[in-house]
Amino acid sequence: MTHHYYELAIGGVLFAPFVAYVVAALAIILILRPILHVIGFANMFSHTSIAELSLYVAVVGTLVLLA
Repeated sequence: MTHHYYELAIGGVLFAPFVAYVVAALAIILILRPILHVIGFANMFSHTSIAELSLYVAVVGTLVLLA
């Protein structure tokens, strides 16, 4: 069984499906950041930026697995 990958075409330039997943994950993280700020996500970790990066990578991985 083969998977069909649909490229994203913008201005005649074809982008890999991974680019669409990265952009979608960025949108999800930007929506989640205010919510994470309210619940105190930054206070749970000593390095908040690394924790946010890890969350971003987890969201990208989830989007890739669900596609």
